[in-house]
Amino acid sequence: MEKYLICGLGNPGAEYSETRHNTGFMVLDAFAKASNIVFEDKRYGFVAETSLKGRKIVLLKPTTFMNLSGNAVRYWLTKENIDQQHLLVVSDDVALPVGEFRLKGSGSNGGHNGLGHIQQLIGQNYSRLRMGIGNNYPTGGQVNWVLGHYSDEEMKLLQPAIDTAVEIMKSFVLAGIDITMNQYNQLGKKK
Repeated sequence: MEKYLICGLGNPGAEYSETRHNTGFMVLDAFAKASNIVFEDKRYGFVAETSLKGRKIVLLKPTTFMNLSGNAVRYWLTKENIDQQHLLVVSDDVALPVGEFRLKGSGSNGGHNGLGHIQQLIGQNYSRLRMGIGNNYPTGGQVNWVLGHYSDEEMKLLQPAIDTAVEIMKSFVLAGIDITMNQYNQLGKKK
């Protein structure tokens, strides 16, 4: 059975729940809810498993805190013997407006500490789905912005993107990265 690891980046703990930096967690929660599965507290993260047309999917929300996300990703890739080509990491991105997203098959970490740590441990060759959180903050205010909560207005923009992200994850597993990028990346751009 082919296996896939989908990792949503965020920070554990109630104080970080629903913050912009936890958008990856929010996407995985939506996937789990749609799939009627629940996360269990396991080594390095909250983990849920499901299958889709004969393919096993392991969902991972690391409990290592953002800057050490690579520890959880590397551990679960190894533990489940999952090929790196079957890894998708979902993260927040200040370079994209709220409600926009980009899917890429590899590339730089774009200054994102979680992606940076994963890259340190396993390299750049993995797929990532970057969810826009906007950058409407003053100089020096990035930390407060990413650890801040979405406004109701922002959630109206974000929710459709989260719903689409769930479809993207399914397509990644069933159709692969190239077809999924071609199908969804245009949808991720604001008109």
